[in-house]
Amino acid sequence: VYLLFQGLRQISQRTISTASRRQFENRVHEKQKLFQEDNGIPVHLKGGLMDALLYRVTMGLTVFGTAYVVYKLLVVSMPKKQN
Repeated sequence: VYLLFQGLRQISQRTISTASRRQFENRVHEKQKLFQEDNGIPVHLKGGLMDALLYRVTMGLTVFGTAYVVYKLLVVSMPKKQN
């Protein structure tokens, strides 16, 4: 119990630093050049392979979901046979 209390006291006495330990390079200018370049690629695909993959997965899920909803609407709209 004493060790737990000692550990909590040490944690509470530490100073919290908001400064980052690593300095990151500002790449906003590079990204602006990439996204503003007029090369015929839609802006949602200019990020590279991951953007294209995410786009295709999203479109696939959208098409599948739409087809599933239409199927379920057709099933629900058909009356069941009475025995």
